[in-house]
Amino acid sequence: MSKLFKRPLPMSLRYLVPLAASISLLGGGAPAYAHHAFAAEYDSSQHLDLIGVVTKARWTNPHSWLYFAVKDPNGKVVNWGVEFGAPNALNGRGLTKADLRPGTAVHIVGYRAKSGLNYGYAVALTLGDGRSFKVGGAQDAPTAAAVPSVPPAGGIVNNN
Repeated sequence: MSKLFKRPLPMSLRYLVPLAASISLLGGGAPAYAHHAFAAEYDSSQHLDLIGVVTKARWTNPHSWLYFAVKDPNGKVVNWGVEFGAPNALNGRGLTKADLRPGTAVHIVGYRAKSGLNYGYAVALTLGDGRSFKVGGAQDAPTAAAVPSVPPAGGIVNNN
């Protein structure tokens, strides 16, 4: 054994080492609450009302994503992506990844990204078979009732 361990620790270190260890253990166990807010990325004045066909569904934490093809008013196919809530929350509402296989018809109501790109935040999803689900997970997001919606007709229904 080295001489370093045979000497007693100075009085200041005897209390400092256990205190530092306790603080790091307590702080390390705290949950991470850092999360982007709805308003940081999405525009509540830019409503989305889109009808398309699923191309891909990503069931990932903390947010799931749905990608789908939408025909614009000129008949051109445009790819869109919308953010959903966490997979566990979606499963709890009865929506599974199996419900969103490629080729599935979907009607999405939500809000567009502030960037103006073809992605947004989905509040509600209606499948081709008529089943509807609340799919948003952000606590500060507006509700589906705030989004004007019209019956599905195909393509971009309302994108103001």
